Amino acid sequence: MATLFRRTYWLGVLMHFYWRISRGLTVGVRGMVLDAEGRVFLIEHSYVDGWHLPGGGVEVGETMVEALRRELAEEGSIEITGEPVLHSIYFNPTYSRRDQVALYVIRDFRQNAEPVPDREIINHGFFPLDALPEGTTRGTRARLAEVLHGVRASEVW
Repeated sequence: MATLFRRTYWLGVLMHFYWRISRGLTVGVRGMVLDAEGRVFLIEHSYVDGWHLPGGGVEVGETMVEALRRELAEEGSIEITGEPVLHSIYFNPTYSRRDQVALYVIRDFRQNAEPVPDREIINHGFFPLDALPEGTTRGTRARLAEVLHGVRASEVW
């Protein structure tokens, strides 16, 4: 598992390097999926530490909402059934000084199947807000505080 993690990690680093060279600006989306029980859906990647809100890059010719729908389906078997609400747009300098991320809040959805872990997503789940998994990232915690507790939105992820 450690060897696979190292290979996957370096693949992620190489992909970000490629994107920095090939694209002037990277745009991504994240979805804060909240269920009727007040839990949030989080994922754990194979190539970066911590628990995160699901999401990913917007592809050429794709709208942000289309990318959001695709990413949630891929990472969580989640189908958006209502209108996602744009919360804010953030500068995310973690991998690139050109990265912008739009955060959407999703309350109307269905999950028809349990997601199957793969090379990218190794763990997932809905978690109560007062019992987030150990390793939930600072950025994820900050976005939850903004959306759910009225903390002023930051400009930086």
